Amino acid sequence: MDTKSNELFWNATIDEVENGFVENDKEYRCIICEEVFEKGRIYEIESKLYDAKKAAEIHIEERHDSMLGYLLGMNSAFTGVSGVQREILTLIAQGLSDKEVAANLGVAQSTIRNHRYKLREKEKQAKLFLAMMNLLTNSTKNKINKLEKEVICDPHKTAISIDDRYNITDKEKEDTIKIHMDDTGALKIYPSKEKKKIIILQEITKNFTKGKTYSEKEINRILKRIYEDYVTIRRALIEYGFIERTNDCNSYWVKE
Repeated sequence: MDTKSNELFWNATIDEVENGFVENDKEYRCIICEEVFEKGRIYEIESKLYDAKKAAEIHIEERHDSMLGYLLGMNSAFTGVSGVQREILTLIAQGLSDKEVAANLGVAQSTIRNHRYKLREKEKQAKLFLAMMNLLTNSTKNKINKLEKEVICDPHKTAISIDDRYNITDKEKEDTIKIHMDDTGALKIYPSKEKKKIIILQEITKNFTKGKTYSEKEINRILKRIYEDYVTIRRALIEYGFIERTNDCNSYWVKE
């Protein structure tokens, strides 16, 4: 959940987002959890053998519920899709007709038609907006997030809500970590300002392994090494969307 992880996801092309992975000369890398699939290696999945690309595709489907499913599950602040639109798209993706979708949602079929129209308009706007941003990047040789001497960082993609607290530059992030944490990664003082909290919590999240499930005892043991008031940190990690847990609080994991 670190800065590089965010960069991998947010800098992916549309094709790479649709595929769920980026490719280079040596590997395929999942843009969600960053699991690597090495080219030339054969992967055994449920007693069947697959090359790296196919293994990456299976990984996306099984671990992340397909890229469409993952994207539909993201915060609306990122996708621009409302809760109702998300439900409609999910049902359409399941192969339901407009009549069946309307019946599932308890609305008139004409309502589904209206949503289709609005989604089509959103699709056209998104296409033109991306074209404008690409042209701007090409003409200025800089992406929109690059300031004169700093870069605006992307928020973690599992953030609960997006607002001005996430308007953070790389310099602010570096300075905050230097002031509030020592060389061992321990927290000297938990900041009171929201923006600094987000920076510190994101740094603390690096102590946990993606894809691994932790017990509350394990979570507490790790956090105790970082800060005395580990309960406050644990609560904040959940509140800000870095860590997720089961309702019985027996299992915790890094949100992807």
